[in-house]
Amino acid sequence: MHVAVIGAGMAGLTCASRLVEAGHNVAVFDKGRGPGGRMATRRVEHNGATFRFDHGAQYFTAREMAFQTQVRAWETDGIVAPWPAAKDGAWVGTPGMNAPIRAMAEALEVRFGTRIAGLVPERGGWRLEGEGAPDDRFDAVVIAVPAEQAAPLLAVHAPDFAEDARDVKSEPCWTAMVAFESGVDAPDTLADEGAIGWAARNSAKPGRDADRECWVIQANPRWSRAQLEREAENVGEELLAHFARAVGDLPPVLFSSAHLWRYAKCEKNDAGALWDAGLRIGVCGDWLSGPRVENAFLSGLALARRIAG
Repeated sequence: MHVAVIGAGMAGLTCASRLVEAGHNVAVFDKGRGPGGRMATRRVEHNGATFRFDHGAQYFTAREMAFQTQVRAWETDGIVAPWPAAKDGAWVGTPGMNAPIRAMAEALEVRFGTRIAGLVPERGGWRLEGEGAPDDRFDAVVIAVPAEQAAPLLAVHAPDFAEDARDVKSEPCWTAMVAFESGVDAPDTLADEGAIGWAARNSAKPGRDADRECWVIQANPRWSRAQLEREAENVGEELLAHFARAVGDLPPVLFSSAHLWRYAKCEKNDAGALWDAGLRIGVCGDWLSGPRVENAFLSGLALARRIAG
């Protein structure tokens, strides 16, 4: 089949990769500038210096055999490494968190900067509507975006799937990215300190530039909800103040920015993946499985198996 996959995060790219292995012709579309989803890495050029921040997922674990096998393959390829400073069994992408995602995307046909807004039935298949959408007709469509974005895409043609998506609630997360002039006198990781849910010395992760003192500071869900509609600059300043209260005096700041993950962490779900063989519409993502990176992988894998089967 000619399959369109909407979303170039872990779930979408896993599903697309497995479908290609099964002999299908797959095209992936994503509204972003590059792959990653919530496994993103931000690269910043500022005053002649380059700073990098893993501003989404901080690490991942591998519990299920299928994902453990995939992680070991990535380790062999040099694109993931253990990071015990986070916890036992923690892994990160190298040299950035998005390294495994980039590797998958490079092996596929992925079109970025494409915002898909709707599906139109056409000759027993589907055509995509939206900014940058192709004129192609697809035999099947896979929707691999957060539940809140999946619901409107599914509402007209797969209302039951759309209802499943609307029932899911995701927690937001404000994230500050800060580069300091010199080292911060603190452990490499910090958790559950006031408004801060997690903070990490990004430059201490394997494969990073250790000469750059770069930190990612993530607020907890409750604090993030309370600041949901505020300006990023003001939120970033407040998070930095909370960080200073937690660790003490801070060195001069070279660069700072804040980003809101509006749909950062979904609740636990046992559906795994959704597939309507009559409509040829499938849905995958962590919101159908659970809030971890591994859940997104397993959801994409489950959908690919259902489609192929």
